[in-house]
Amino acid sequence: MSRPPRRTAPAPRTTSEHAAAHEPAAAGRRRSSARRVRVSGAVALVLTGAAALAGCAGTVALEPAAEATDPACAEVIVRLPDTVGDAPRRETDAQATGAWGDPAAVLLRCGVEPYGPTTLPCYNVNGVDWIRDDADDPTFVFTTYGRTPAVEVIVDSDAASGTSALVDLTTAVSAIPQQQICLDAEDVLDSGL
Repeated sequence: MSRPPRRTAPAPRTTSEHAAAHEPAAAGRRRSSARRVRVSGAVALVLTGAAALAGCAGTVALEPAAEATDPACAEVIVRLPDTVGDAPRRETDAQATGAWGDPAAVLLRCGVEPYGPTTLPCYNVNGVDWIRDDADDPTFVFTTYGRTPAVEVIVDSDAASGTSALVDLTTAVSAIPQQQICLDAEDVLDSGL
């Protein structure tokens, strides 16, 4: 690209001649500079947006759990797998969370309120007890039982297998020690309580 020719300086003028000759032009240059900055900013914004769209799926917006800052949640998050089932891990915008799939079919939040006694079904998957809430079927909410803080996993069963998700998350969730185990009615009745 060639450079424009250099301009030579005009003959000196008096202050009033200088002001009269250059004030409108200077104002025009200021407006032109401001417009260039606005246009450059808009182009940069569009290019940044296009680059984000051209890359992988966007960030998944999640709410952090009440106890997301618990150090045990950090131990879970650093152990999260790159895939759950066949779904790749996605970026999230909240502390102590995870997401997999595009669209996100498996969501994880660490630091949720632990369950106390409940009538919801409890399943042991690879040594981790999970309470299953199917009130929003086909979306299932699994929450660890007997671990504090608790971990919640939300699975869209139309897009992912809940069992596969829990199996794939076992190593990460097991970073929080189990303090209690699930009991069902037979366990309680057989114990003589």
